[in-house]
Amino acid sequence: MIRAQSKHEPDLRPDPACHDARALTCGARTATIVLDDQVYTLRITRAGKLILTK
Repeated sequence: MIRAQSKHEPDLRPDPACHDARALTCGARTATIVLDDQVYTLRITRAGKLILTK
């Protein structure tokens, strides 16, 4: 069931984690990220965009 949050109810959900992509790559263009048994590559393009590949 979905219900609207009224102005009187505080939002009790925790804030999502926030990480700087350049910190994740330690100044390089790529970083390896592991989720369960899957390995992903996070890449910062020359245009400053992020690409996540498996």
